Amino acid sequence: MADKKVAEQYYAPPPKLGKWEGFRTFLWNGETSQCLGRTGSSWAKILFFYLVFYAALVGFFAAMLAVFWQTLDMEMPKFQLDSSLIGSNPGLGFRPTPPESGNVESTLVWYKASDNGNVEVWTKLIDEFLEPYTQEEDNRIDCSFDNPPPEGKVCKVPMTSWNPCVKDNRYNFKKKSPCIFLKLNKIYNWVPDMYNTSTNLPNNMPEDLKEHIRGEEARGNKNTNVVWVSCGGENPADNEHIGAIQYIPRRGFPGYFFPYKNVDGYLPPVVAVYFEKPKTGVLINIECKAWARNIHYDRAERRGSVHFELMID
Repeated sequence: MADKKVAEQYYAPPPKLGKWEGFRTFLWNGETSQCLGRTGSSWAKILFFYLVFYAALVGFFAAMLAVFWQTLDMEMPKFQLDSSLIGSNPGLGFRPTPPESGNVESTLVWYKASDNGNVEVWTKLIDEFLEPYTQEEDNRIDCSFDNPPPEGKVCKVPMTSWNPCVKDNRYNFKKKSPCIFLKLNKIYNWVPDMYNTSTNLPNNMPEDLKEHIRGEEARGNKNTNVVWVSCGGENPADNEHIGAIQYIPRRGFPGYFFPYKNVDGYLPPVVAVYFEKPKTGVLINIECKAWARNIHYDRAERRGSVHFELMID
């Protein structure tokens, strides 16, 4: 009994507080000068610890980032050609691609020629793609096979005389003879090994392209310094429906646009593929290929080529 009285002298249970009173005491306890269960000195110590801890983390990552940036060159990639992820085999791209509101994986160019609104949707996509080509840049100069760009300069891609594949003509979409634009994907420091003579042409090269190369060779060897382009139907039925094709301004990408060196103002060359009279109301599967000795073709992986479908109502 005496022990119990002694214990009560040293221990007394805390007073029972209501929920609101307990919460107020937790926020600020006037008896112990505690805020949120800690005294001022305790808060100062823990804040100082985290301040030093996070400052050390920031300093460490800043130092690592600085070391990393020292290994990079803003003008050229560290890994190039075969040592890079994109490799040394450029692919082809086409424009216009289907609007973003549709399936992003779709390659179908399908429009109704009598519907001005529908035609405008597709031609505006081409306008956006070609917009950079219409802008003047001090760094761009007129180039030719006799006048390649000097160091630090890039070539213009003049498009004003590409009739009928011009903006004012709405790229001939209204006349059911649309122009589809091709470009070769950029790979830093890639130099094409061109088929610049009519000898040793690959067996799978289309005969009309071989004949075209012979004609260009007869005009002068410099005219064959081109990454050639060919387009055709993927199947016999497609070839029956595709009709005649023209390539504007020439049947390929001139060699003086290569290599790509990340020079300011550079724009990849473009070829307009003008389908003169494709059959309407029929889905036409079209494959276009780029031809150079170091462009390897693989239909399954779409290497060195591009596929799209054309349907005109």
